[in-house]
Amino acid sequence: MRSKITGTGSYLPERIISNDDLAKTVHTSDEWIIERTGIKERRVAGADETTSDMCFEAAGKALEASGTFPEEIDLVIVATMSGDMPMPATASFLQQRIGAVNAGAFDVNAACSGFLYGLSVADNFIKGGTFRKILLVGAEMNSKFLDWEDRSTCVLFGDGAGAVIMEPAGDDSGVLSTHLSSDGSMWDFICVPGGGSKYPSSHETVKDGMHYIKMRGNETFKVAVRTLEKLVMDTLAANNMKPSDLAMLIPHQANLRIISATAKRLNLPMSRVAVNLDKFGNTSSASIPIALDEVVREGRIKEGDYILLEAFGGGLTWASALIKW
Repeated sequence: MRSKITGTGSYLPERIISNDDLAKTVHTSDEWIIERTGIKERRVAGADETTSDMCFEAAGKALEASGTFPEEIDLVIVATMSGDMPMPATASFLQQRIGAVNAGAFDVNAACSGFLYGLSVADNFIKGGTFRKILLVGAEMNSKFLDWEDRSTCVLFGDGAGAVIMEPAGDDSGVLSTHLSSDGSMWDFICVPGGGSKYPSSHETVKDGMHYIKMRGNETFKVAVRTLEKLVMDTLAANNMKPSDLAMLIPHQANLRIISATAKRLNLPMSRVAVNLDKFGNTSSASIPIALDEVVREGRIKEGDYILLEAFGGGLTWASALIKW
């Protein structure tokens, strides 16, 4: 049995912060940001919005697209590193909010790779016959974990959520394989050091800005380009396929230079690569499901197409999934 995505949905906050807006508060410029990242603007949640609010909006669209009633959902998984609270799981808030009264709920945290980690978990639950209908959401409210005076991070990230409904395929379509990897020796390349058991919240951790996203950009870029090319090729090889077989590559939306480098090494034209980071920035675990929802609703993928999803993020973690639509 294979699992299949039967509905997609996404949500982006209304507020837009452009590069020119950021240039008024930090030493940067529209040209500098575009040249290094490809990002032109990003969405930022309102002061009274929560991560579960964004999950609710994206989930509603996915439920509608798949024709699924909330009480049919067996499990709710939320991939996030910026949940409503350290405890309980944001998935529990979402489960209650949508009325999934028969569902279990938990969060997955693999940073920007979180959605694909969650996809792998959901895929295996369905293949094993444990559950039949799973709601999987990737959602991040990065804006509340940013030092808006640090141009190395505040220009990169945005807020948003993307959701999918997964259930048994019943034919040869669906998830063909998932691949998960990590190297914890590079944990400090992307991290939020404060607020956990290692550095519990205190006046000192707040004063030192330890609750903000920290990033070693140059080192991360080099590892990401090298790792993602191998990840994609290994995923295709595991399925006896080649890059030209792909109708669409949907990468994590972190940096246009990383995306372009990966596409070039695969000899894949950019017309077959989903890109929206110019509008939304890096929405971490939400970026792949948001991009997937876009290409589905725009009709850019059709039944029988092979699509490859790939991500790289804090941990360091990286992951991929090959799907026959």
